[in-house]
Amino acid sequence: METQAPTPMDQIDRNILNNLQGGFPVCERPFATVADRLGLSEDELIARVERLLDDGVLSRFGPMFNAERFGGAVTLAALAVPEDRFDTVTEQVNSFPEVAHNYRRNHDFNMWFVVSSDDPDRVSGVLKEIEDVTGLSVLNLPKEEEYFLELKFEA
Repeated sequence: METQAPTPMDQIDRNILNNLQGGFPVCERPFATVADRLGLSEDELIARVERLLDDGVLSRFGPMFNAERFGGAVTLAALAVPEDRFDTVTEQVNSFPEVAHNYRRNHDFNMWFVVSSDDPDRVSGVLKEIEDVTGLSVLNLPKEEEYFLELKFEA
């Protein structure tokens, strides 16, 4: 089966990405509100976001919650993944719904990811399960101090 190449991003896609980073409206029809601001129809905005997700331009679309404020926990973790297993381990790690922000790094620990849960015990459980499924030791780097960085990427 032949895979189709992703659709190239146009200026509308770039405007969408630049406008969806923070401040998403909390209302009955948030996509309609954003679409109106961008001069699009609600259906077109939703279709474009879905395509950006399907094409892998966006890895996820959704809110970011502070798990600790809800009584949960969050940690940064890293793995030293053999290069020939990197894609497989990525799929294994990303299969956990508690995992977000999985990035490749140019380092001995070449995979870094965040584990977050509303249940503090679940974070350590996920790390153990990742070790079990990958056969690799997870480096757990829990937060010692919190900083707020409003990181936005210009598309």
